[in-house]
Amino acid sequence: MIDLEDAQQFVVGSCPPLAAVPTALADVVGKVLAADVVAAEDVPPFANSAVDGYAVRAADVEAAPVELFVVGEVAAGAAPFAGVVGPGQAVRLMTGAPMPAGADAMVMVEDSARLGDERVRLWRAVAAGAAVRDVGDDVCVGTTVFAAGTVVTPAVAGVLASINAREVMAHPAARVAVLSTGDELVADGSPLRPGQIRESNATMLAPLLVEAGCAVDHLGVVADDEDRLEAVLRRAAETVDAIVTSGGVSMGDYDVVKAVLGRIAEMRWMQVAIKPAKPFAFGTLEGVPVFGLPGNPVSSLVSFELLARPALRRMMGHQRLVRTSLIAVSEQELSRGSDGKVHFVRVRGEWADDGRYHVRTVGAQGSHQLAATALADALAVVPEGPGVPAGADVAVLMLRG
Repeated sequence: MIDLEDAQQFVVGSCPPLAAVPTALADVVGKVLAADVVAAEDVPPFANSAVDGYAVRAADVEAAPVELFVVGEVAAGAAPFAGVVGPGQAVRLMTGAPMPAGADAMVMVEDSARLGDERVRLWRAVAAGAAVRDVGDDVCVGTTVFAAGTVVTPAVAGVLASINAREVMAHPAARVAVLSTGDELVADGSPLRPGQIRESNATMLAPLLVEAGCAVDHLGVVADDEDRLEAVLRRAAETVDAIVTSGGVSMGDYDVVKAVLGRIAEMRWMQVAIKPAKPFAFGTLEGVPVFGLPGNPVSSLVSFELLARPALRRMMGHQRLVRTSLIAVSEQELSRGSDGKVHFVRVRGEWADDGRYHVRTVGAQGSHQLAATALADALAVVPEGPGVPAGADVAVLMLRG
């Protein structure tokens, strides 16, 4: 068997980042910047009011309350006041309106009382600069706003829009083909014949790929026919960045995936020292990474999380490859036997009053028992040894959030 860390290092190390491409602002959320973004514009581009109120000279309101002449009014988006605010004068501004020449502070409308059309009483003294957003107060021209490696969130996209970065260099989403194999699988809802089961793995893996940031080509179920499987895999390798298969990578006599990939691809067949998900395959077909996941659904999920997902995220330029991990409190004993493997126990948890995450198993832990695993929000890492007693700390790998 191979240690999990060695398997991860081999798989992730074999999947370099995809070449960066110019990416439109409308398409960049979720992707990773491949080059620094330097601001070509100031934000804001002009000094403006942070409040609805009156633009004044701070010196004129030192002895508030005072009365000033209102010499103009400007809404956000309107042309600036054409004149200069002189002694004893004020200009009514809406939030975001340009500051008029001569004024250096804002008094909020809540601290005022209008006296007809031409005068206003101001109740509060303000210092110079009060409630004024200066040019470049948020971003200055020439500033490196975001460094390469930044994941573009909606807020990051908003900043890019604010500096008119309509196109940036980013790593593309990996296009991944996903398929399940096996004569026993039924995906069309038709009645089951003896020996058949419903397809679930590709149905589970496709949204996991999307969640990881990939674009998915769902190829469905491929029967245990070597010629058919070879044709599907070769055709996929022409159009995608990676291929994820499920089933047929163990030591069985009828593992068609192993037979085909062993013939047409450069593959490494691994027995990883983990439970579940010991059998795993990885290699390349015409330079395209191929992840061979086991057929048992829980094993397929766990091997995807531990091996395929980190490698795919590296391909898309991510620097954080694995899910969030933390030290939780096990509410019950996590027992295990000695078998030379790290056990990944499916657990569900909640934050307790002590500020820590407390976990319990979801019940059934068989590699075929997906119904119980579906309720899990973390994998508890139970290394070789006596297990984890109730109340003890346990490392967990979060599957959500």
